[in-house]
Amino acid sequence: MKERTPTAKLTLPVGARDHLYGPKNASVTLVEYGDFECPHCGRAHPILLRIFETMGNRLAFVFRNFPLTETHPHALHAAYAAEAAGRQDKFWDMHRRLMENQDALEDDDLFDYAKELDLDLRQWTHDFKSEEIARKVEQDFTSGARSGVNGTPTFFINGVRHDGSFEYSELLAALRQHSHSSMRMRQDKS
Repeated sequence: MKERTPTAKLTLPVGARDHLYGPKNASVTLVEYGDFECPHCGRAHPILLRIFETMGNRLAFVFRNFPLTETHPHALHAAYAAEAAGRQDKFWDMHRRLMENQDALEDDDLFDYAKELDLDLRQWTHDFKSEEIARKVEQDFTSGARSGVNGTPTFFINGVRHDGSFEYSELLAALRQHSHSSMRMRQDKS
């Protein structure tokens, strides 16, 4: 008889420290532990955009940094760039830029993206180099490791690890299943 592996759970709940895309009261929250230089994360990006279009306000998305620096030498600075942009309410704009330009993540490229996003470049540069940003990225990474993340992308749906594919139809089906479960739970409470 095959033993069942327990499903990994998110050890750090979604909170104020996270960048949230979508409504706070969405029936489903999808957390991605990702790496801006990871080709699989890059492949997942347009799939996620399509899923947002399909699910609308039923879905909230959180991206947490999990830079795999041994294989992706630019991932850490890309994470710093996104977090620094987030200080100027442009995290998601930078996130998109980085995911869509994974072959151009040198520090000069990151600065150019900040300029293209009309960020205060002096402030962005200061934040990019700050200990606070480095700690935020490290906290993301640590929370991922404690949640059983060992590769990217890794997804959690409403706090439970999604071990299936991130292909459109499979991920959408899993999100819808959690959405329906969440709706039923809300109805049962009322």
